Amino acid sequence: MRLAVISDVHGNLPALDAVLAAIDGDGVDVTVNLGDLLSGYVQPAQTADRLIEIGLPTVAGNHERQVLTLPEDRKGMADRITTGLLTGAHLSWLASLPMTLSPALRVLAFHGTPTDDLQYLLHTVDAGGARAATVDEVRERLGDVTGYDLLLCGHTHLPGSLRLPGGPLIVNPGSVGWPAYTDDAPFPHEMAAGTPHARYALVDDVSGRWEVTFRQVEYPWEAAAGCAESFGRPDVAAALRTGRN
Repeated sequence: MRLAVISDVHGNLPALDAVLAAIDGDGVDVTVNLGDLLSGYVQPAQTADRLIEIGLPTVAGNHERQVLTLPEDRKGMADRITTGLLTGAHLSWLASLPMTLSPALRVLAFHGTPTDDLQYLLHTVDAGGARAATVDEVRERLGDVTGYDLLLCGHTHLPGSLRLPGGPLIVNPGSVGWPAYTDDAPFPHEMAAGTPHARYALVDDVSGRWEVTFRQVEYPWEAAAGCAESFGRPDVAAALRTGRN
């Protein structure tokens, strides 16, 4: 089986369309979407329309939960803007998305970790910033994943993989639509892919076990950056243009 894996579109429709066009030539059986779909500063509502139309197997990310459940005064700017642009049909679709799903036999997809949409799986943030998580940290965050050979996660916006000794392959495809960001929790840190490309992953088991290939795609990021500027976020525009904070 051959899977395409996308995550963290964040309302960036030009990046999404470029990735979907690339995937069309990859001969995949299923394309899986790992959440954080709309909240951003490009085209949230239009991205919702596109995703509803194509109907990919999709999990909810933390931003879907925040849009649906947080009061307005507790939402971040991206979630507030997105909430104001979405229709009732868009919100009903978001509410229908599961936290986890199994898109293929012995494969589990989720946003952060299987039980926490805000937790990084393959990275740890401490007072020194973000670093690669240890195997023990990853195992603790996963809990019991007996019965799975492939785990698909997003949230950090950085592509990466880890094969647990005696366990599954973990794949994070990186972000389709937002290549760099900063955060203050639990400590100030930044995540940056280093280039503005839209990213996704291909995973197949042709060798007898799951293997991953990471892809990056050019798209009109200057147009996306212009949208971010129109929303009053020159910092996001700079990240979209460069992949750096």
